[in-house]
Amino acid sequence: MIEPDEVPRTARGTNLYIADINLQRLLDRRASEELERHEDRLADFGAWAGGPLDEQAEYTDRHANPRHVPQPYGPNGPQPGHIVFNPRYLACHAEAYARGAVGLPYQKGATGRHLACFTMGYLLSQADVSIHCPVTMTGAVAHVLNTVAPDAVRDRFLPQLTRMDGQALSGGTWATELHGGSDVGATTTRAVKTDEAWALHGLKWFTSNAGSGLALATARPDGAPAGGKGLGCYLVPSHLDGGQPNAYGIRRLKEKVGTRGLATAELDLLGATAYEVAGPGEGLKVMMAALEYSRIHNAVASAGLLRRAFVESLGWSVHRAAFGHPVVHYPMVQDQLLDMQMELEAAVALSFESVFAFDALNTGDSDPEQGGDWLRLVTALAKYRTADQAVKACRTAVEMVGGNGYTEEFPTARLYRDCLVTAVWEGPANIQALELLRLVAGKRPGDQIFLGRVGAALSDLPPQAGDTADLLEGALEECRAALSHLRRNPDQAPRHGRRLLDLLSDTLATALLCEEAVADLKLGDSRKMLVANRFAARVLAHHNPIATDMEPALAAFEDVILYQPVG
Repeated sequence: MIEPDEVPRTARGTNLYIADINLQRLLDRRASEELERHEDRLADFGAWAGGPLDEQAEYTDRHANPRHVPQPYGPNGPQPGHIVFNPRYLACHAEAYARGAVGLPYQKGATGRHLACFTMGYLLSQADVSIHCPVTMTGAVAHVLNTVAPDAVRDRFLPQLTRMDGQALSGGTWATELHGGSDVGATTTRAVKTDEAWALHGLKWFTSNAGSGLALATARPDGAPAGGKGLGCYLVPSHLDGGQPNAYGIRRLKEKVGTRGLATAELDLLGATAYEVAGPGEGLKVMMAALEYSRIHNAVASAGLLRRAFVESLGWSVHRAAFGHPVVHYPMVQDQLLDMQMELEAAVALSFESVFAFDALNTGDSDPEQGGDWLRLVTALAKYRTADQAVKACRTAVEMVGGNGYTEEFPTARLYRDCLVTAVWEGPANIQALELLRLVAGKRPGDQIFLGRVGAALSDLPPQAGDTADLLEGALEECRAALSHLRRNPDQAPRHGRRLLDLLSDTLATALLCEEAVADLKLGDSRKMLVANRFAARVLAHHNPIATDMEPALAAFEDVILYQPVG
């Protein structure tokens, strides 16, 4: 049986990268050259995340949330209000940028790939989502400035976000308004042309990383048409060239369920100076490009939360004794752990598929049309499914630890509160369903791209796949029938969007696990095939294990749970 010295009691104090065998194998399989380039950096990052960052996250969450200091009166009248952060949060926030969580792709000699940055996001979320969130938005703003901003705006501001000397500015994305929510096209913020820039007037209702140095904001120039087509996208600095604060003020900070270390505010734009990134007709597209980048980060963050939930659950089960035995010896606990682990591995496969698609598109390794459709499709599926499973896993981690897990003295309580943001951040499930429908039931050929990708994975399955091949083939045919039906009956698509999201994300997750399993089988290791088989039986067939003999994954529990080869 598993010995206590084989499993850490908790993730705190461990190297979150080195301990993650599944992640390392995936990166080596899919991007070995990029992994070789950054592996030492990732290992250092994993040690920092599992130590100082996690310690800071607990301290900030429990004892030192950011606070808003409203406009005080000085000798010359009212002074600008500001947000106060504790020094440990500020130090870790700056450290994330210094370690390359945003800037790596922009350094001299870099490949331009963002894989290492997204991997750092996956590691960050295991320790502190309240720092991963601003890192995400900073990466999104940098990506937009690098790819679509006018040369003058890009050259002036991009280096301020991507420097790695500990002095980088962080970014924000200001799109949400009180009346609109996800309906960004309903924006009422005005953009008024000035001699050298623009002045923004309006209220942004939910601005995370409210202390950012540079933010993208949607606004409508006077005279522009209604709806999304009339929106421009503007870059708003927190301070002007002379060092004085820009003309916007904080109404209040939001009181949130989780991510309490992160300052989220209602902002009044009072003629704030802004620089045009894209005018009406392109502004909404630019903001959506930023949100798409953030959705990839949301997916890897959810996978990271799943990883932390699994590690805490396994550590508790190994080190906690009940009724005379370590908890991990009990079959029901083993079953729960295997279910958490298979969902974790599916989430990593699905979220990093969106990362690989992003890098392929942005480095010219994929066709701009087909690659763009695949990126948007897999990102919608990954964002939805990983967030849904992260919430379930974090809830299970609280349950497995029990009463202690419900207290703030254990990481599981913060983990559960923080994970809830992933379901609503950058668009809840219904928004992802609408994005999916545009790709598979609208003018785009996303349905054929999806069917082709899953079909390729199915065709490579060997005899060891057993029933999984039949289950995946059945799911693929179900997907084909559903997509064909919606093509013939587009008026029914809105009603079935969420069901389609479930069907396609479950099917793709199974296919990706099978691809990994086939690669490992060629090396003589059938462990991943056991995981894929269990996943297919649980998710695609809704298999009832009581009606069958003990499944192979449970019979090989120790090897599967500890990522040991299975012959």
